[in-house]
Amino acid sequence: MPSGSNNGRSGKNTGAKSSKAIKAAKKSGTARGLPKQRQVPWPLIGGAVAVLALIAVIAVNIVPKYQDQQELAAWTPSESNRDPSLAIDGVVTTDYPAGQHVTETQRVAYDQSPPFGGPHDSIWATCTGTVYEQAVRTENMVHSLEHGAVWIAYNPDLVDDAARDTLAAKVDGRTYMMMSPYPGLDTPISLQSWGHQLKVDNADDKRIDHFIESLRLNQYTYPEVGASCSTIPASFDPANPPPFDPSAPGAGAVPMDGGTVDGSEQFPADMQAPAGS
Repeated sequence: MPSGSNNGRSGKNTGAKSSKAIKAAKKSGTARGLPKQRQVPWPLIGGAVAVLALIAVIAVNIVPKYQDQQELAAWTPSESNRDPSLAIDGVVTTDYPAGQHVTETQRVAYDQSPPFGGPHDSIWATCTGTVYEQAVRTENMVHSLEHGAVWIAYNPDLVDDAARDTLAAKVDGRTYMMMSPYPGLDTPISLQSWGHQLKVDNADDKRIDHFIESLRLNQYTYPEVGASCSTIPASFDPANPPPFDPSAPGAGAVPMDGGTVDGSEQFPADMQAPAGS
């Protein structure tokens, strides 16, 4: 066989191989040119989202509380600022003598409604974070103010259930606090401490917290420091307290200066409990 024919066949083979090599190279180059598909790290993303959500929850719950605490700190009594309540807009103050007691059958001709000082029953109303469902005899409530308590009174015709719950949350279980309805009150809400009063229209008014922080157990503003707020057994039943009397006190009522009725002394011995009791 002529050698030329072998060379032709060899050329054809070489050409075919070259063509295949070029195609393979093209395919290989195309494959190398495509980016590899990456797997999304869903567990890592989920964990990060959970951490961020936790941080958000903490911020929503703790930051406002911290801000509230910082704000209330400005209303905390101190030697240099003995009565922070004097800076609260709307607070009314009056000086009253302490220790003027009347009997359980006597009434006092109070000069304020609700009263926040003056003669009062010798038995105090329980004020250990007590939320009274019914209106309580005023003369007993005033005595509790003498012991350092804050009394939240509200008009049951002007305060709805939601507002009442808001107020009760400030009182319930917190010693030296008490709350009761006060029929005929000229504003929805009135706060009393000894010699101090603040009337507001809204249970969300920040001045309520400022008043409480300023005056509850403020040793500089109430007479009987260390006196108890606990129930007096057999004398005052917080579940069945002496009822509120909405009628006018009458001519025989004890005047605000104490005075006498029928020439008899109105102030029996003080029933203050020992300090720390």
